[in-house]
Amino acid sequence: MKSVCVFCGSSVGSRDEYAQAARDLGRLLADRGLRTVYGAGNIGLMGVLADAALAAGGEVIGVIPEALVARELAHNGVTDLRIVHSMHERKALMADLSDAFIALPGGFGTFEELCETLTWVQLGIHSKPCGLLNVAGYFDPLIAMFDRAVDDRFLRPQHRRLLQISNDTTELLGLLQAAHQPETRKWLDRDER
Repeated sequence: MKSVCVFCGSSVGSRDEYAQAARDLGRLLADRGLRTVYGAGNIGLMGVLADAALAAGGEVIGVIPEALVARELAHNGVTDLRIVHSMHERKALMADLSDAFIALPGGFGTFEELCETLTWVQLGIHSKPCGLLNVAGYFDPLIAMFDRAVDDRFLRPQHRRLLQISNDTTELLGLLQAAHQPETRKWLDRDER
């Protein structure tokens, strides 16, 4: 693993723990010599993450669509700022540049990016590990929804286990480095009922 893509909010949220987790993750990635790939903002948790990684001597690549450069205040201090045409290009490039993915607290964009990345693993588009840093239990309802999807037979248990979860940055990074992606068909067969 050489680079980790981090999905996170363009807001810092309502709890100090969110920003502290972003700082800790940025520093940890830099300390481990792992490149940080993220959405290129200099605001919210995105800015906190990037600033911490840069301050620790890390390499940071930001990827942002041209329409959001002004709105998300693109971080001009990153190692490599890549401006693309669309959100689709942004996500594809972030995925291409990364060996693993971590979601910090965020909103719709963070949820969507995490779920799309997991879907790509499920469909065999890539086999890169995906993790969720569950700061202050922020993702508990989402985790419960994924478990419900297994219970109601919309998601295989093996695919639910694709998502590594921890509330500790060091532990989560270790889980991602040790992750093994199962080779299992996505679809549930009728005869398995």
